[in-house]
Amino acid sequence: MSFTRRQILIGLSGLGVVGLGVGGARYWLARPENVATHDYELIAAPLDLELVPGHITPAWAYGGQAPGLELRCRQGERLRVRFINKLDVPTTIHWHGIRLPLAMDGVPYVSQAPVLPGEYFDYDFICPDAGSFWYHPHVASGEQLGRGLVGALIVDEREPSGFLHDHTLNLKSWHVDEQGAFTAFSVPREAARGGTPGRLSTVNGQHVPTLDLPARQVVRLRLINLDNTLTYRLNLPGADARIYALDGNPVEPRPLDKEYWLGPGMRIELGLQVPVAGTELSLRNGPLRLATLRATASADPVGEWPAALPANPVAEPDLANAQSLTFNFEWAGAVSVGLEQGAAHSFWQINGQAWDINDKTCADRPIARLQLGKSYIFELRNLSQYQHPIHLHGMTFKVLASDRKTIIPYFTDTYLLGKNERARVALVADNPGLWMFHCHVIDHMETGLMASIEVV
Repeated sequence: MSFTRRQILIGLSGLGVVGLGVGGARYWLARPENVATHDYELIAAPLDLELVPGHITPAWAYGGQAPGLELRCRQGERLRVRFINKLDVPTTIHWHGIRLPLAMDGVPYVSQAPVLPGEYFDYDFICPDAGSFWYHPHVASGEQLGRGLVGALIVDEREPSGFLHDHTLNLKSWHVDEQGAFTAFSVPREAARGGTPGRLSTVNGQHVPTLDLPARQVVRLRLINLDNTLTYRLNLPGADARIYALDGNPVEPRPLDKEYWLGPGMRIELGLQVPVAGTELSLRNGPLRLATLRATASADPVGEWPAALPANPVAEPDLANAQSLTFNFEWAGAVSVGLEQGAAHSFWQINGQAWDINDKTCADRPIARLQLGKSYIFELRNLSQYQHPIHLHGMTFKVLASDRKTIIPYFTDTYLLGKNERARVALVADNPGLWMFHCHVIDHMETGLMASIEVV
C-alpha cells in the first residue's frame, strides 16, 4: 500500500515512528491535509540509502526520504510543523527564504536552543509569499546538510497559477565514494577556495534519472539547489523554457536562454513546453547531464503559456532616501590557532570579521544595525576569486545592479556574487530581530563567511 506525502498512517498517529524497508529504519509520518492549518509532524532520523548501486549510504533524513518530505501550504496561511529529533545529535530547522518571526528561524543560540535527541520543537508561522523555498538545519550544517537533511517547502499561490502540472526537482551532489561511504564534507584546502564539492549528482535522490512529463503541456519545473557547495550551470538544450520565478519571487516571464547559474540555496521556476511524445530533453549542469526529461503521451489539449505569476507582498525600497552600507566578502587566510582544542578554521571574513562557529556569542556583535521600517542599499563586494551565494535570513531584498552583468531588478533572499563582482541590492528593514547574513557555500559559512544583522 502506498501513501501520498500528506496522508496519515492510520492507526500509527500516536507512534510517530514507522519502520520500512531493508537495511535501516525509515521514519515517516504526516498528518492529513487541512486547508486551515496544513499541519505536519516531521521526523529527522537515520536512513540507509542506496545512492551507489549495491552499496548503502548511512544518511540522515526528514520524513523517511532524502531529500526530505516535500512540505506544502498556501500563501497567507499558517504552517505548523512539529519537528521531532530522532538523531543522536542536536539539530534545528531553518526555513530558507521564508519571511517569518525570529523565534521560528531555527538558528541555534540566536532564535532557539538546539533540539536535543528525543526532543521536539513546534514551528508555527504564516507563509506570506508564494514560491519555492526549502528547509535545513543550522547546526553543524556541513555534516547535517551533507548527510541529507534538506527538503523542499512549496507555498502555492492563493489563486490557481495557470500551471496544470507542477514538478519539484531537488538538486544535490553527495559527498560519497564508489562504495557509497561518506567522504569529508569540508576539506580545509577546498574550504579556503571554492568549497568542497560532492562527487555524485542527484535529482530527487537519483543519479541521472529519467523523468516523465506530459507531452505538449506547459509544465512548471521548480529547481531547488540543496547542495552544500555546487553552483549549477543549468541548461536545457533544444527546449522551449521560460523563467517564471527566481528564489521564490515572480519575474516577468523570459526565455531561459543558454544557461542559468544557480548557486547553493537558490531556486528557479521554469515553464517548460514539453515536446511531442517520445522526445527526450537533457537537463544539464554545463555539459554534464543531470536528468533526462521524457515526453509521454497525454490526452489533454495542447497547453497554453500561463500569465506571469502574481507578485509577492514585498515592500518596495525607497531608494531616494535609503542609507548605503558596504559589505566586503574576502579571504582572511588560514587562522587555525588551537585547532587541537576544536577551534574553527577562519578562511573568510565580512568587513574584517570572521565568524567562529564554535563561539555562541558571535551573533551578539552584529555587523550592522538597521532601523525598523527604513530602506537600505547594500553594496556587496566580492574581493576574492570565488563565487559566494549571499543569503539573508528574515527579509527579502531587491537586486538593483552589478558591475559584471546586466540586471533586470528582482526580489530574492540569495544572490550569487561572482568573483571580484560588486553588486547593489536594496531592502526595507521590516522584520525586527537578529538575522544571519552569510555565504551559502556551507564550508565558507563555517570558516568565517557569516555575520549577524540586527533590525531594531
